[in-house]
Amino acid sequence: MNYWLVKSEPSTYSWDQLVKDKKATWDGVRNFAARNHLKAMKKGDQVFFYHSNEGLAIVGIAEVMKEFYQDPTTDDTNWVVVDLKPVKALPKPVTLADMKADKTFENMALIRIGRLSVSPVSATEYKKILKMGGL
Repeated sequence: MNYWLVKSEPSTYSWDQLVKDKKATWDGVRNFAARNHLKAMKKGDQVFFYHSNEGLAIVGIAEVMKEFYQDPTTDDTNWVVVDLKPVKALPKPVTLADMKADKTFENMALIRIGRLSVSPVSATEYKKILKMGGL
C-alpha cells in the first residue's frame, strides 16, 4: 500500500463535504507532477486530506476507490482523476506548523513542494501523522 496527500481549500471542497458526499472524483488537477501521482494511486491506498489556505492542516484520511481515468471536466487527455471515499477524521488536525517543527517531515513533499496538490507520503510520515492526529 502507498500513502498520499491531497489538498483542497475548505471553501472549495472540504473534508466535511467529502464525508457528506461519501465519495468524490478528485478532478481539476492541472499540474503534471500531481497528475503523475494520481496515475500512481492504487485502489485501497490511503490518502491524507489536507485543508489548504484556510486551516493548513491534515484533517482526515480517505481511500482510493477507483484508479485513474480521464478527467470528465476536460477533453484534454493529459488530465486524469481518481475516486476517493472518506475513511476517518483525525481526532486532532495535524497542522503544517506542527509538521514543519518536526524533523521527521523535512523531506516530505508537502514541506518541500508546498504548491503541489497531490503528493506522496512515506510510511514513516504516515505513521507519525496518525500518532500526532490521535490515532
